[in-house]
Amino acid sequence: SLDLKSKFTMVMGIPTVKRKVKSYLAETLRSLIDKLSPEEKLDCVIIVYVGETDVDYVHSVVAGLEKEFSTELSSGLLEVISPPAAYYPELANLKETFGDSKERVKWRTKQNLDYSFLMMYAVSKGVYYVQLEDDIVAKPNYFATMKNFALQLSSEDWMILEFSQLGFIGKMFQAPDLNLIVEFIFMFYKEKPIDWLLDHILWVKSAILRKMRYKHCERQKSSLRVRFRPSLFQHVGLHSSLAGKIQKLTDKDFLKPLLHKMHVNPPAEVSTSVKVYQGHTLEKTYLGEDFFWAITPTTGDYILFKFDRPVSIEKFLFRSGNQEHPGDKIENTTVEILPVSTKEKYKRTEDRFYRIGQFQKGVAEGAVDPAFNPIIALRLSVLKDSAVWAILSEVSLLLFSRPL
Repeated sequence: SLDLKSKFTMVMGIPTVKRKVKSYLAETLRSLIDKLSPEEKLDCVIIVYVGETDVDYVHSVVAGLEKEFSTELSSGLLEVISPPAAYYPELANLKETFGDSKERVKWRTKQNLDYSFLMMYAVSKGVYYVQLEDDIVAKPNYFATMKNFALQLSSEDWMILEFSQLGFIGKMFQAPDLNLIVEFIFMFYKEKPIDWLLDHILWVKSAILRKMRYKHCERQKSSLRVRFRPSLFQHVGLHSSLAGKIQKLTDKDFLKPLLHKMHVNPPAEVSTSVKVYQGHTLEKTYLGEDFFWAITPTTGDYILFKFDRPVSIEKFLFRSGNQEHPGDKIENTTVEILPVSTKEKYKRTEDRFYRIGQFQKGVAEGAVDPAFNPIIALRLSVLKDSAVWAILSEVSLLLFSRPL
């Protein structure tokens, strides 16, 4: 459950340092900010951490951002911080490990300290913390996708949610876990790169009992790290902050379009009479993990959502087809509900359902008359044989919000 005392649902942290060739910071911020809705801008904060102790350089970064992002800085959506000079220990005589050069060991060690400072600053600001980099581009709808995905999972079931497969980009943490992570990094920041340290933290977290078998630990460790596909963030920077390092890392997963849209729906048992194609199940669609793909629905077929307990629905939205298969739309299909009690003045089906909507151009949406609530079940009923396969890519059942 969300900590309602926290100001924001999500804090996004972006460390940036002086680059010899090109800074991508402004482009990164523009990509992130432009893809936020007005409501989302009130629900998050983006923190830029300038990992330099040269005061003039820090001021030059702030001045540059004030020119382009004055609105976001004044509204509090964007914050800029930098560490005191005394924060960094002496980094000159570090032990060279893993075949890394002296310069690279220094770079990765300072990077660990940069991440730690950002996390310490962010820990009390929100429910979730997302680690980003200063040379990325974001996908449309990235914020809602991350938020909905995190809200669907029980907080005990994960420690890291990965929204990109590259390095330390798009890694989400629960704010309370940041304290443990920072303590761990501070103990071993000189020894290993950040992604290796994170792997060790997961190992320690999963090996609760010393006698636990290795295989079980491995399985437990991987379950604490949940990967979302396709990636929501892509690397655009060619020049690394490590002098002379050219990085051609691209996340091929990022190029794949998001073929479904997620919503947090009320708990329900789902079932269908339609034949499912290759694992694109209705269960996954209802949870927002995938799209539902049905082989040629015929008259009398149905998709049924039976709620765990009666719910009061305000609005419904069902969207069919997707970018890769725009023609696989649902037509000649009605939306029906089963209320707890009979409504005499309304016409109903033989099995007591009431028709409240139908698909038009592949979409069914509308409001539910409050007189029908609460509802036990909702059903999509096919009235006529379909000429095509059908994809259900979005299911949104919005409940009446209860007054606090």
